[in-house]
Amino acid sequence: MKKSILTGAIILTAASVTTRLLGFVYRIFMSNAIGAEGMGLYQMMMLVYNLAWAITCSGFTTTVSKLVAAESAKKEYGNIRRVLKQSIIITALISIVVSIVIFIAAGFIGVHILHDHRIVMPLRILTFAIPFMAMGSCLRGYFLGLSENTVPAISQVFEQCIKMGVIFFLGAAFIPMGLEYAVTVAVIGVIAGEFLSFILVLFSYKMRKLNKTQKKEPILKPMQTTIMIFTMALPLTANRITGSLLATVENALIPARLQAYGLTATQAMSEYGKITGMALPLIFFPSAILTSLSISLVPAISYAMAAKNHTRVSDIVSKAMMFTTVIAMLASAVFLAFANELGMVIYNQDIGSILFLLGLMCPFWYLALTFSGILNGLGQQMFIFKSSLLSSAMNIIAIYFFVPIYGVNAFIFGWFASLVVITAIDLWKIKKVAKIKIPILKWFAKPALAAAATGLVVDYLSRKYIFDLFGNTIGLVVSIALLCVMYGLFILSLGCITIADINRLIKGHKGSSADRGLFKRGESAVKQ
Repeated sequence: MKKSILTGAIILTAASVTTRLLGFVYRIFMSNAIGAEGMGLYQMMMLVYNLAWAITCSGFTTTVSKLVAAESAKKEYGNIRRVLKQSIIITALISIVVSIVIFIAAGFIGVHILHDHRIVMPLRILTFAIPFMAMGSCLRGYFLGLSENTVPAISQVFEQCIKMGVIFFLGAAFIPMGLEYAVTVAVIGVIAGEFLSFILVLFSYKMRKLNKTQKKEPILKPMQTTIMIFTMALPLTANRITGSLLATVENALIPARLQAYGLTATQAMSEYGKITGMALPLIFFPSAILTSLSISLVPAISYAMAAKNHTRVSDIVSKAMMFTTVIAMLASAVFLAFANELGMVIYNQDIGSILFLLGLMCPFWYLALTFSGILNGLGQQMFIFKSSLLSSAMNIIAIYFFVPIYGVNAFIFGWFASLVVITAIDLWKIKKVAKIKIPILKWFAKPALAAAATGLVVDYLSRKYIFDLFGNTIGLVVSIALLCVMYGLFILSLGCITIADINRLIKGHKGSSADRGLFKRGESAVKQ
């Protein structure tokens, strides 16, 4: 546990960026091959898969990570092995049951819930991936809990490569047969990716050698361990299941309510595909570093809590929130300045208006991602559950009542309103539990000012000179790079991040060896 997490956090971020880049290539190929309607069908089917993930492993992955970190802090290595073994057995049994239920109910789900019979066949095939997804997630949680992030990072990239390879090699044969078969070949890629990724992580676990001091017998009894796992996992799982169910309701309602607005079934599915299959992946791409941050926060805060180091908990939370707002404001500036260009260059689709509206929501989405890791690390699973219910209720009300009147913009603005409310509530809870001060000017106002100033300046320069000089594609890259550099200089000049912060990030924290070990595990990860 003395190994610095700085390198691990960088590896996780690099893997996340690589996976998202590969995912964009995959989505661009898919969108060109099957169109917006096909992407809409694929996203609809993946809602069921996400629900299966929520039921079988979402809560257990975080639980394994937290328990492994806590038991490692107490040097109870036998308990770590028992926690992992019990978790794999539990998730394997649950995933098999869920797979059977979805396989049998696929016809009803496709026709009566998602309202498209073309989803039935690929949905049945998709069920074979669920057990491997569940067991692999537990093993990844084990490595993350020990801050050994290389294995999860490699498996993440490996899985994406397998999915891409399948669609590239089999797409030519399946796609001409119709959208149903085009979605099916994507499902085959998911199965292959989950299976081979699970084999890779399992092999890595088997090859991992323990020190003699770590080969301790577990103190926890099997039943005691199972109760402990369920006590922690059930609130998380209930939260994720409810969230997935409500997300399924939301997304199933969107095409239907767009038809009530006056669109045809094909137009409604295309609009849905543009939002969920094209715009949202682009919006979330810059959050790769925050995904790594959120993953690292759970064991880092759990470790500090187990060590009863509340000062370190407060410090970790404060730094996480500061870096999140800085990154979020930059991403928002990029999407607001270049919404039209991004849609045309990447997808050759007119999604500029959607990207612009979603770009306004970037700071709230990114903060929500970090807040989730913080609240999980602080043990506030029930609070997360309640806030998720409120968010989904607001979204469903907007979709059901206002989309038939105002169209897709009503859905986006309803989403925006729910994000603002939930972000404010989460911030209040974190401030109360972690006992931190919220410097509004430094964390929010100054980054927003820097983003607005650089966005306006670079937008003017790009349209006046850069695009004419370099063309759309190269000009877009040059403009975004210039915006990032100028924003960074503004952030430094305004004091949002100081040179001392950067030096501390690079060199680490000077203190006692015990405190330094904790810092390397938590603080450095947060700063990445």
